[in-house]
Amino acid sequence: MTTRQLPAELRGAIVGSGYFPEFVEATLLQAIGDEEVSASLLHHEATFTSSELHRHVTVLVLTPTRFVVAHTDDGDAPGVTQAITTVETVPLRKIVSVGVTQVAARPETFKRGRSPLAEAWLVVNWGTARRVESEPASCGDPTCDAEHGYTATDLADDLMVRMSAAADGEDALANLVEFGSLLQRVCA
Repeated sequence: MTTRQLPAELRGAIVGSGYFPEFVEATLLQAIGDEEVSASLLHHEATFTSSELHRHVTVLVLTPTRFVVAHTDDGDAPGVTQAITTVETVPLRKIVSVGVTQVAARPETFKRGRSPLAEAWLVVNWGTARRVESEPASCGDPTCDAEHGYTATDLADDLMVRMSAAADGEDALANLVEFGSLLQRVCA
């Protein structure tokens, strides 16, 4: 058994999420092995339905050679508490693109370094997953009721993390932008 630990900041974020921290940490350590953690990002998301709470934690880790993605979700076995973690490692040389989208609430008063963002997305693609979005086509005439078929968009869809200041806090949002910018630079 290994006694290696994650960096204090990452371990603190995992423990702070309160979502099975020992399990999340153990699965990450297995994937990271002896490599150094260069940067990390944690996103804890809770989804409520009328009768249930579903939790999901995504932990992203950058090492000198790899991008590590760990997703932990609630299991669905009846009457049993479960957590399911999938950890994927991607060699940095295999990453095709890294996109960081930033939303300013009032761009006319935005001041670099002094104005918080409203939300941001990190999109990372390495060519594993694709999705097709289709919708009814139209001709642009609002009075037309003819059938125009469908239009489709083929999208690379390996990873997307979205955070907002309202849901995740300004610090988490700044960390997402910082992590995404670093990933952009090391994958260039």
